Amino acid sequence: NRFSGEKQALKLKKYLENQKIKAYLQAEIQGYPADIDKILSREGYGKNPYIKTEKSIVIVAGAGPGSGKMSTCLSQIFYDFKQNKKSGFAKFETFPIWNLPLEHPVNFAYEAATADIGDKNMIDPYHLKTYNKIVINYNRDIENFAIMKKIIEKVSGLTYKSPTDMGVSMTKEGIIDDNIVKEAAKQEIIRRYFRYKREFLLGLIEKDTIERVEKIMQKLNLKEEDRKVVPEARKAAAESKRKAIRKKDKIDFYCGAALQINGIIEQGKNSSLLHAESAAIINVIKKLSKIPEKIDLLPKQIIQ
Repeated sequence: NRFSGEKQALKLKKYLENQKIKAYLQAEIQGYPADIDKILSREGYGKNPYIKTEKSIVIVAGAGPGSGKMSTCLSQIFYDFKQNKKSGFAKFETFPIWNLPLEHPVNFAYEAATADIGDKNMIDPYHLKTYNKIVINYNRDIENFAIMKKIIEKVSGLTYKSPTDMGVSMTKEGIIDDNIVKEAAKQEIIRRYFRYKREFLLGLIEKDTIERVEKIMQKLNLKEEDRKVVPEARKAAAESKRKAIRKKDKIDFYCGAALQINGIIEQGKNSSLLHAESAAIINVIKKLSKIPEKIDLLPKQIIQ
């Protein structure tokens, strides 16, 4: 998608075709999505190849947000319209969950998951105006709806009254215990927070991503320690340092890890032989297998 001569894209295309997998290149459309006349011309969707399909229902999946799922669908509909074929599309939208409250922890978890691209949940103003009903969508869909509505109408003749109408989601109907789901969402938010802190240290994201999640945590009164493995991992790190000093181990840094499985929390400490994560995994295996602590799971000579 958005191809403009990249060598890596051509290399991937050739690789896929060598595996007998059909590959297509979608061109970069200058002015997308604002310049509707250009989009609906040979310089827009007309530049893209038509992807031949056989089934009446086709699933278009992407690697993530902004990967070109919608533009691929609209490009196909553009060609179908020119061939007098009646086609349309709908989006499978898992999150945010449109019929849960705006500040439900699950919808906050979606914001945390997309904090790096700045997605923000909002009440869909188009849906509210049309149906007098409060439903939840996110900023990109709402901001782009007026333009996308015009494109869809011109390409297919279909009419959508709100961005929420464009999506299909029955996720809420699958929730049978809201309290369990809320707690899981809170844990996911804290997990994302630690992931972003790591990615910031690696130079992969900006600090404002972490700040967005911190604000979410404040709204839900969440602390780092609300994830039970966090204090245990920190205790393990402190013990690693004390143990290394006591044994005069030559370790450049001290860290700890903790895993929770079936309600059991096991720690792991780094040493001259093992990373903290490896130690934690071995300790959990021993605990679940009821292997006495004094018995080594792996012989020392193998680890060395």
